[in-house]
Parts: sequence; C-alpha cells; structure tokens
Amino acid sequence: MAELPRKPVIGITMGDPAGIGAEVIVKALSDPALRRQARFVIYGMNELLAYAADLAEIDTYWHRLQHDAERAEHALVHEVVCLDYDDYSMLGSSVHKPTKQGGQASRRFIDDALAAAQRPIDTGGIDALVTAPISKTSWALAGFDRWPGHTEYLQSKTRSKRVAMMFYAEPIKTILATIHIPLMDIRNQLTIGRVFDTIDLGNDAMKQLGIAKPRIAVCGLNPHAGEDGLFGDEEIRLIRPAIDVANKAGIDARGPFPADTLFTPANLNKYDLFVAMYHDQGLIPVKMLAFDSAVNTTLGLPIIRTSPDHGTAFDLVGKNKADPGSIKCAIQLAIRQANQQATTDEQRKAV
Repeated sequence: MAELPRKPVIGITMGDPAGIGAEVIVKALSDPALRRQARFVIYGMNELLAYAADLAEIDTYWHRLQHDAERAEHALVHEVVCLDYDDYSMLGSSVHKPTKQGGQASRRFIDDALAAAQRPIDTGGIDALVTAPISKTSWALAGFDRWPGHTEYLQSKTRSKRVAMMFYAEPIKTILATIHIPLMDIRNQLTIGRVFDTIDLGNDAMKQLGIAKPRIAVCGLNPHAGEDGLFGDEEIRLIRPAIDVANKAGIDARGPFPADTLFTPANLNKYDLFVAMYHDQGLIPVKMLAFDSAVNTTLGLPIIRTSPDHGTAFDLVGKNKADPGSIKCAIQLAIRQANQQATTDEQRKAV
C-alpha cells in the first residue's frame, strides 16, 4: 500500500487571553470536517478554552498537555492538543480588557509557536502558524511597544528583509505597501523598492495559490492617482517606476489607478490582486466585502503565517457571540499553504 500523505500540523496561538481568541478557536475547531484536514496545536490556556466551550455548549474535543512537558518536544499524536500555559491562570475568564499580563502571555504564545515553526515535526514542530488577535495596548503595558503588531514582530524575530500583509477572501485579495504607520508618515516610507517588493511578493503568493499569471492592479497614493502631478507626484516618482520594474520582470501589474474607482465589481473580476499604498486604503474594501471571511497572511517570512481579520473584541468576551468565520478561514488557508509547500518540497526533491 502506498504511504498516506502526512497531515499538516497547524499551530494556533490564542492571542490576548482576555480577548475572543479562545472562543473563536474552540468554535472553529469544533467542526469535525476541519479537524480531519490537519492536526492542531493550540498555544494558550486550557481553562479559557474550556470556559468558552461550556458557554457554547461544545463538548471538549482536545487533549491538554503542559506547555513545558517533555512530551511537547515530540511529534503530535492527538488530533487537537492544547499546550497549556496555566502559569497565566491569574487572568481568569472575567478580565475583558488590556493588561500587562495579557501582553506577556500573548507574546509567550507567539514566541513558542514561532520556535516550533522552525523545528522538524518529529521534535514538536508545526507546518504553519495561525495567530489569534493580540492587544497592542496589552503589549505596550508589558513593555513591548517597539512592535505595532504581529507582522512587524515576526519580521524582526525571523530577520526577514521584506514582508507584506496580504488579505485573502473569495471576492477580493489585497496587499499593503505600508502597514501600521501614521498617515502623515506614509509618503516618507514609500520608495520604488518598497512598492516593487509588495507587487513581487503578491505575485509570488498568487502563483502559489494556483493562479499562473496573476493580474495585479496598483493603487495610487493621492486623490485621482495624483492627476498627473497636480495632487502629488508620488505616482510619477515612485509608483509608476515600480510598476515598470515589475513589468520588466514579467509581472502583469497595471496602474497606478485612483483608489476610489478601483474596487468596483467589474475590476474585482478583472484583477486577481490589488496593491494598496496604506492600511485603510486596502482594508476598507476588504472589510466591506468580506468582514467575516477575510484572512491576513504575512508574505516574505520563512514560515507560513495567517490570522483572522479582526481584533480582540473585548466587549464580546463571555457572551458567546464571537463569530469564528474569519479564524476558520485563516486555518483553512494555512492548511492549503502548508499542503502546497509540501508538494513544492517533494517536487524539488524529485528534480
């Protein structure tokens, strides 16, 4: 008999313990069809998972293992395992706000999961990482305010030279040239190289997802895409030259287009990927079209990382109202990317 392919192992970090991470993870993985596609390691607090499951009337389906147990350094046996950080149990299930302890815990989850993502599977490694939302305020209270979010932290920890945030949903795929910076600083952050890197990373990502020749639309920065320099010259000095470099590299990138007329139904069918110059320019159409299903995936890292496109939602904690749709989509995309990576690795071995 031919050997069955190994299921990918997906690591999931709980994010801020005071947020909705535990609830959306429990609800997403309660789907037996999803659990059949992979094995899962949850980096978080068993107490909070159990509390969320009880509120949602979901039977416990995971196994608990102390995070620092020797057994955690070996290949996963069970379908779903929670690596339990019960040393943070002082947070309990009644804290629904940013805290110093929440920042410390959520960073510990991501540090350990990142380490696992860089280890072989048989030593407790994982194939891909899904991150539930952190609180930037909690991180600041814990003294971690050097990093605005997961993306910048993971880039720093892995020493990646170029990264980009891509938001993936069935109706729209968008990638950002700049991420968490003030609007007033954007024009100082944009360069020809930065715009080209974003186009290039997005083109590679779309190919990995099965689109042989991605069609890419690039937004301008200014109103009317600068109106030939009347409303700003970044399109002429930076964006257009970056598109030209991309075209010379064989990438089908077009623009720059005025952002206010780009995200139309006709263009959603015409283009496979949209390149936005700043956070809200790209995220407003994504959240309008796919609020509960959009997934953030970080390109340019040496690991696969996805996350839901929402925050900690402290106001929903304990009410059993959090929608798991986005993190479920993030898990499914991580599985898809991990399987694609495994296929690519096998093809390289065969050459």
